[in-house]
Amino acid sequence: MAITYDVRGDETVLIGSIRGSLALEDVSSLHVNLLKSLAEQPTALLLDLSAMHVTDPLALSVFSATTRQAARWPETPVLLFGPPPPTRELLNGSAYRRLIVLGGLAEARARLAEDPGAGPRVFEELLPVRGAARHARDLATDACLRWDLPHLAGPASLIANELVGNVVDHAHTMMTLRLSLLPRYLTVAVRDGSPVEVRLPVDVPLDARRGRGLMLVDATAHAWGCVLTADGKVVWASLRR
Repeated sequence: MAITYDVRGDETVLIGSIRGSLALEDVSSLHVNLLKSLAEQPTALLLDLSAMHVTDPLALSVFSATTRQAARWPETPVLLFGPPPPTRELLNGSAYRRLIVLGGLAEARARLAEDPGAGPRVFEELLPVRGAARHARDLATDACLRWDLPHLAGPASLIANELVGNVVDHAHTMMTLRLSLLPRYLTVAVRDGSPVEVRLPVDVPLDARRGRGLMLVDATAHAWGCVLTADGKVVWASLRR
């Protein structure tokens, strides 16, 4: 049976159900789908493995890769639950010791209740018009001051300015700016409707009028990246608190 992935929302938590036989050829497509779930920036991603069987044990590395991305951004807990005994035995191996594997959905919810991890967030829908970047700067500065992080107001407003400006200049779609205060990082993320991934430009001088936005983000942020979604992409950057 081919692998399938279905996801449903439950308040701010996403629950993904993986069904079928997991083989190496399924890893790439499943990883993309899991990253799309993370791009929704839920407070947690819970993965139901009760109907999943493993054809090739190496394919389980998809969960390690997803968990590593989640730790970088959006710092979302990824919990696996309900694997059949043979799969549970494989996940108990040393290669997967960083994964959180639980017995069922109730146990996963209880784990989240002990350490919910979600902090304050700011959302704003923006039009791709002149002035959007300035508004993004103001929102980032206000959030940093409200969260008692004045030292991050400058870097966060710069990142917000460049990410929003990039959408205005290139994607030309509606966008959502999100600032999130997480245990270790302040993150700035902009979601737009263009599926074109952004990449760091090459051979663009810092004093150039255009094309240097991502270079500034790269120089300012602790980490940044681009994740494709079902209807576009999210470009994110994090700053150490």
